[in-house]
Amino acid sequence: MIAEKFNMFRNRLVKVYRHLGKQARKAGISCYRVYDHDLPEFPFVIEFYGDALYVAEYRRNHGMEESEYEAWMETSLEVMSEVLSVPKEKIFLKLRQRKPGRLGQYQKQDQQRREFEVAEGGLKFLVNLSDYLDTGLFLDHRITRGMVRENSKGKRVLNLFAYTGSFSVYAADGGAESVLTVDMSNTYLDWARRNMELNGFRDESRYTYLQADVKQYLTTIAPSSFDLIIMDPPTFSNSKRMDDFLEIQRDHVEMINQCLAGLTEGGSLYFSTNYTKFTLASDNIKSSSIRDITRATIPFDFPKMKRFCFLIS
Repeated sequence: MIAEKFNMFRNRLVKVYRHLGKQARKAGISCYRVYDHDLPEFPFVIEFYGDALYVAEYRRNHGMEESEYEAWMETSLEVMSEVLSVPKEKIFLKLRQRKPGRLGQYQKQDQQRREFEVAEGGLKFLVNLSDYLDTGLFLDHRITRGMVRENSKGKRVLNLFAYTGSFSVYAADGGAESVLTVDMSNTYLDWARRNMELNGFRDESRYTYLQADVKQYLTTIAPSSFDLIIMDPPTFSNSKRMDDFLEIQRDHVEMINQCLAGLTEGGSLYFSTNYTKFTLASDNIKSSSIRDITRATIPFDFPKMKRFCFLIS
């Protein structure tokens, strides 16, 4: 690739870093997205996690020979290191398919595990930039997590499809009476527990964890069991641990209504999905109030983010 193209990449990275880095520093944010496939010749997502850099290259037909591709990647990383002032040994590179939702989050990438702490919202989280396509902390829900914290005081909170439990940590920090964290993966439940304990939330009578297929678990919730529920499911899942497959467009009405049945009067459900073609079947949802809070929950560093978020009462 000619030098002119790399100069374009460098100039673009300088520009967005100057702008987004200033906003992040002003807000006291150390984990944020700085580049999102801005130039077609450089199909990267680049994110800061403290002083480390997470780089995901989207797979595409680049038309280069292997040696040419390796040289292109090496020069691209050098540009990132130079502009963003991150040594190359702290740049973690992943290759991912462009596909809807969060279907790649359970795919292991490397055999060597490297985990470290990062800070967000005055809280601490363990991230892993080496093993999995996703890092353990979905940065696009930074604002939504803050909303959950603000609305958790004295409440019984249920976190479904909890992944590594970041919503649980925020709820506990907001003074929740209790937090139940549910996920199908024991690996991620353990990660969630460690995130909770990292922040001092160790009381086993208040903070509990359940390994379960959420679709099946929702059929067992007793009425008025919770005051606040968070549900951020994958777009599709057909895990061998499930009795049935999950397809969010097909299943969301039933799942949302089951959550609403499990809420106390005046309780709230935060529901989100990354399915870009999603349509909320609001006429079939048994709710007194549905607020589309998508725009209000998109952070400054995710202007291209295509997901939906609703507050349902």
